[in-house]
Amino acid sequence: MSHRYSQADIDTVYRVIAERRDIRHFLPEPLDPALLQRLLEAAHLGPSVGFMQPWRFIRITERSRRDAIHALVEQERVLTAQALHEREDEFMRLKVEGIRECGELLVAALMDDRERHVFGRRTLPEMDLASVACAIQNMWLAARAEGIGMGWVSLFDAGKLATLLAMPAGAKPVAVICLGHVREFYARPMLEQEGWAARQSLDDLVFSDAWGNKEKQQ
Repeated sequence: MSHRYSQADIDTVYRVIAERRDIRHFLPEPLDPALLQRLLEAAHLGPSVGFMQPWRFIRITERSRRDAIHALVEQERVLTAQALHEREDEFMRLKVEGIRECGELLVAALMDDRERHVFGRRTLPEMDLASVACAIQNMWLAARAEGIGMGWVSLFDAGKLATLLAMPAGAKPVAVICLGHVREFYARPMLEQEGWAARQSLDDLVFSDAWGNKEKQQ
């Protein structure tokens, strides 16, 4: 018995992976609540080490709170630009978030009390963060399939954002997630289109048996 999907389904999976984009430009239309629920459910189906399910999602509905998050991001955007030295001006010309324009704003976070989850984390405690990233990627792919843009904003002081959202000790914000309708999806990743960086060759990133060994496997 074959467990393989139909070729059309397989092609769709690879297509949505290839066409996923980190979106920074949004239309002001709100998201249908049922659609938002589907995207959250997709995230909740993400794999997690030890089935700990460490993700928590905070939906931002108050305009004042959205503005406060934007202010935190703007502070860090300036500091990041300064840290880039010779690329400071180039970075400041990039649009790196869509917090004010997107239809829905979420904050993805690590839960508190993660220390009790030893299974899968005893030697690699950062697997809780990896699990949250998997949930975010699930949401990203589902959003692209639904024709909805999504952007992951990471320019913020985690402690300040945690305080703003009244998060308990031990919990930590991981991503500010912008969701919304878009006029169009970027043909290529935005930072590639803008000349900030180019995608590396996969062949340069796959090794055989030991680090740095790029000999072709027979």
